[in-house]
Amino acid sequence: MSIEEVCDKKTEQAFLKLPFTIYKDDPNWVPHLKQDIQKVFDPKKNKFFRHGEVIRWVLKKEGDVIGRVAAFINHKANKKSNIPLGGMGFFECIDDREAAFSLFDQCKKWLQEKGMEAMDGPINFGEKDKFWGLIIDNFDYPPYYNQNYNPEYYLKFFKEYGFKVYYEQFIYYRKTEDDLIPLLKEKSKRIRQDPHFTFETIKKKNLPKYAEDFRTIYNRAWVKHEGFNGMEKRQAMAIMKTIKPILDEDLIYFAYYDGRPVGFFIALPEINQIFKHVNGNLNWWGKLKFLYHQKRGNCTTFFGLAFGIDPDFQGKGLEGAIFEECKRIVSARNKYLDVVITWIGDFNPKMIHVIENLGAKRLRTLATYRYLFDRNAKFERAKIIE
Repeated sequence: MSIEEVCDKKTEQAFLKLPFTIYKDDPNWVPHLKQDIQKVFDPKKNKFFRHGEVIRWVLKKEGDVIGRVAAFINHKANKKSNIPLGGMGFFECIDDREAAFSLFDQCKKWLQEKGMEAMDGPINFGEKDKFWGLIIDNFDYPPYYNQNYNPEYYLKFFKEYGFKVYYEQFIYYRKTEDDLIPLLKEKSKRIRQDPHFTFETIKKKNLPKYAEDFRTIYNRAWVKHEGFNGMEKRQAMAIMKTIKPILDEDLIYFAYYDGRPVGFFIALPEINQIFKHVNGNLNWWGKLKFLYHQKRGNCTTFFGLAFGIDPDFQGKGLEGAIFEECKRIVSARNKYLDVVITWIGDFNPKMIHVIENLGAKRLRTLATYRYLFDRNAKFERAKIIE
């Protein structure tokens, strides 16, 4: 076996094409768009290059590519970490223990040379909402857009190499027509009958307003968390611009109390139901396929991306009231049958409680693993958010 750094178009194509070999017989697999993967490793498009560095490799055996992986360091995040920490991700490999360990060793060696003492994986060189975690439960459901996906045999590679679960990530699911639990339903009813509360769906023509409302609630909800410095206006607007091309106005809700923004629910159409038809390439032909299947109404699931409630209104049933508004409008339009809710870490029991009170059930579990280079060092799982 030989390992090569991805440093030209030929090795990049090998890196991008390997998953089509790994998953050729898996009916649930939906390939990531190659454009999305390329953005991660493009210094002009990924802001993490401002305070980080990354490297990629492909592994060959007798001329065939049998594995790939990336390693990276986020120097900005390391300023808040209790240990110098690197990451590894975009791991794909045939069912071969020696090959998998060779890829892990390559990441470890590169990170150690950079002064790191541990690595998390499989994670993204970017935000946690994309390409994050390893599936450890339920391998019989397709991934949502930009969710990591993997065969079950990857688990033994990570466990046998010595990775340990740093935290688990729960993905939830519910039918659009499902009811809230009785207590939350009663609280929701009272809020929706209170004239002080109003609810709005987002309007594309007025994104700056909703970006600021989103930022206000988000900052209020997270201000007490350690290491949180607050979201800036430009960051909130950038988020809105990012989701604008695919957002459905019927899926993004804001709650107000006497005009003050106090809650939001942001969901998007689950476009992997359409992207499965474009074969991982959103070129001109892929875009035509996308538009064709979009017009046919092939997207019947929406994807819960974010929930936020002002601390003054938490525990009062506002999240249920927002979800009931969503249910009312979506049901009237007869657009979507169900919703998948993005992963919530086991370190966040409060949000888990909120989501389960909405009647959602766990659909899939992923895990973020950590590997300490000093094998005698004490391992600790992620701290619980109080």
